[in-house]
Amino acid sequence: MTTQAHWTAVCSQTNLVPDSGICALLKETQIALFYVKKEQTVFAIANHDPFSQANVLSRGLIGSKGDDLFVASPVYKQHFCLKTGRCLDDETTQIQTWPARIENGQVEVLF
Repeated sequence: MTTQAHWTAVCSQTNLVPDSGICALLKETQIALFYVKKEQTVFAIANHDPFSQANVLSRGLIGSKGDDLFVASPVYKQHFCLKTGRCLDDETTQIQTWPARIENGQVEVLF
C-alpha cells in the first residue's frame, strides 16, 4: 500500500524565525524548516545530521556558496543545500528535502 504525499500544515508563518531554522515533527519525522526572508521562501529538510547522527540541523546557520543556499551543521559544520539536500562538502551524502510553501499564513510541507 502506497501513501500519496499531500500538503500538510505544520505551523503558522508567525512561528518562523527570519533567516533561521525551527524544528517540526511530521509523522514521527523531524523536519527542519528554514525561512529565508530576502526570498520570502521556506525550505524543509531532514533535521537529522548524517555525520553526527544527531537531530540538530534546525539549529544550523544559513549561508550561501555560489548560487547555493545552505545550512551549516552546528556539530561538524558540513554544508547542506537547502533546495536539494546534497552535502556541499561530501558529494556522496544527501539528506531528504520536501517542497514547502507559505499559504494563507500557514507553513505547509508536501509530505
